[in-house]
Amino acid sequence: MTVQLPLVPGYPRLVAALGAAGLSVSDVVHLTEYARSFDGLDAARAEVLSGHPVPVSRVPVEAVVGSDAPYALGVTVCPGGGEPAGDGVRVADGVVYLPGVFTAEGDFREQYRWCLDRIVGLLAGAGLGPESLVRTVDYTATATRTEYPRCGRPRKEVLGTGPIHPGAAGILVDAPVAPGARVALDAIAATGPLQVLNPGWARYDTLTYKPAVRAGDKIFGAGFGALDPVSQQALHAGDLTAQTAYVYRGIEAVLACGGATGEDVTHLVEYLTPAAVADYPATAVLRKRHFPNAVVDAVVCSALLRPEFLIETVPTAVLR
Repeated sequence: MTVQLPLVPGYPRLVAALGAAGLSVSDVVHLTEYARSFDGLDAARAEVLSGHPVPVSRVPVEAVVGSDAPYALGVTVCPGGGEPAGDGVRVADGVVYLPGVFTAEGDFREQYRWCLDRIVGLLAGAGLGPESLVRTVDYTATATRTEYPRCGRPRKEVLGTGPIHPGAAGILVDAPVAPGARVALDAIAATGPLQVLNPGWARYDTLTYKPAVRAGDKIFGAGFGALDPVSQQALHAGDLTAQTAYVYRGIEAVLACGGATGEDVTHLVEYLTPAAVADYPATAVLRKRHFPNAVVDAVVCSALLRPEFLIETVPTAVLR
């Protein structure tokens, strides 16, 4: 069974964190590096992993909530470590973990298209197609916000017309993952049949992403913000607690479509804007009430696609 560790404050502590869970480096199936700077991380990772090939996603952040460490690791593990499947891809417990992708060549839309094509190529190496995707997360700069709608066309051309589309999230990060990269894209896929989860929100009928996708006993959610799915208006501007409560209720509504509840949520990634950090501790009671079993990665991004959003939450659940 796949397990998500609490955020690890750096590679020097990774082996100890794994040992405390009865695991080892050979059980790691994916790493996310949340960092203000990636200088030196390649060497640190290589030293600790000792040749164990693991897909890595790099997420530039303003800070990791509750930590003074310069970077933190999101660590996904599965006893036995799964199996490699092509170029940097690893498959474990029916989930296909891909490395993050980016390029410095071309304009915003060209880079976005390149990232999608690269993901499709990685999936092909694992014997899968784009219809196997269950989640994508893209990281772009605030300056590209007005260009962001241009992502729709390459997504339709590469991902197809459905009916299955992955959950998706779009996060604004002003420090690029590498010089010249205007977008970086993370993706996860699954090997078995997929089911779209949608409580009937018609806005998703024309989009290239869905509220969530169920793959076997796992549910991969999109990024949830305080957006009314009917009016498409942002709600509760300036009020983090109200936005968080709305987001959590929306997640539970989607989970119910797949026979799950908040107790089945195993992992939350919460992207906070700088304006939300001071009030974030006050939302802990909501997380405990709605998602008592979730490991939480809370990081500070530069902004979110809707300027009114203070928080965007990406959930993963495993049915018991």
